[in-house]
This record gives sequence, structure tokens and C-alpha cells, in this order.
Amino acid sequence: MVTGASRGIGAALRHALAARGIEVAGTSTSGGDGLLPLDLRDPEAVRTTLTATDAPLDLLVCNAGVFVDRRHDIEDYTAEDWAETLAVNVTGTFLCIAAALPRLEAAGGKVAILSSRMGSSRSGSGGSYAYRASKAASANLAHNLAIDLAPRGIAVGAYHPGWVRTEMGGPGADISPEEAARGLLDRIDALTLQTTGCFQTWDGRDIPY
Repeated sequence: MVTGASRGIGAALRHALAARGIEVAGTSTSGGDGLLPLDLRDPEAVRTTLTATDAPLDLLVCNAGVFVDRRHDIEDYTAEDWAETLAVNVTGTFLCIAAALPRLEAAGGKVAILSSRMGSSRSGSGGSYAYRASKAASANLAHNLAIDLAPRGIAVGAYHPGWVRTEMGGPGADISPEEAARGLLDRIDALTLQTTGCFQTWDGRDIPY
């Protein structure tokens, strides 16, 4: 399952997995085009969607996210900016994983959380405070879930997808969604219980938490 699969990196991941002959469920906020409707701000919708079947789940890619504070000045922030960012990028991600645990455990599955190097403690620039905080939280979530889920046979990794030519990344970004997806799937393929808890770029470089 890939969340946020209607466009950009999520759509590229969904198509790349399907091209391997894998049955892939994708979600988007409104659904349609073969996607399941899922608003990550709605805990009951998360629970219902992730538990609609008890079929084993080999892979959950938590890709859905928002970036509402691009180029905000400090004085421009509202409580609503913070609430929406954390609700989608952190709480929604956690609730998806929690709801899917029985299915992941049945498959000895993997969880891939799309974070960002902007959430690393070594990030050298400021601004985008809500987004950066949410991505730091999602990387830390992956690190801590990896510890708790390893005894249950579930590996967890956090990944920076690169600067990608999407609606969020803009037309001047470095790589296409398809290139990002290929690299991310290489990283996910390599994820094991021995490497669980990793935080890596799409092309395999380790990122400090």
C-alpha cells in the first residue's frame, strides 16, 4: 500500500510496484482513478481503510504529506498551519502503521516512511518550521518503531526521496518522480531486520537523525 498515490512520488512508486507484477493499493484524499479515499486527518477513516481487509501486507509506504509553510515568515504562522502539518505528516503516518500492524506482522512486512533531510539535525538551513519539525518527527518515528517492531518481524526505514520535480518540489528540482521511485525501491528492497531503523537518501547515503 502506498499513501498519497495520486501524483508525484506516490504515483511513481505505485506504478513501479505494479510494473513488477505486485498488487498495489494506493490512497489519496479524495480517491478515484483506482485509489482508495483516505484523509489522514480523520483517525476513523485511517482505521477503517487499513483494516478493511485482514490480508497480509508486505509493504506500507507512508508517502502522503503536506508542506503548507513554504516561504512563511515566522510572523505568518498560524496554529492551523502547525495542526494540519502534524496531523498529516506525523499523526496520520503513525495511525496508518498502527492500524496495519496485524497485516504487516502476518507478512513479515516492511514500513517505509518518506521523511526528508530537512528534518535532520544536521540540516544547515532554517525556515519551514512546521514542515521541518514534522519530518524530524517522522524520522524519529521510524527509528523508534524499528526498535519496537523488530521482534515482531517488521522492518522500518525512513527515506529522503531527493529534490523531485513534483508540485511540491517544483520544475527546477533535480530528479523526476520515476527516478526517485526507482532509487527508493532499491532502498526498500535492501531493508531488512539487520538494517531496520535506517535513515537514508533515495540513492543510498545515510542521513544523521
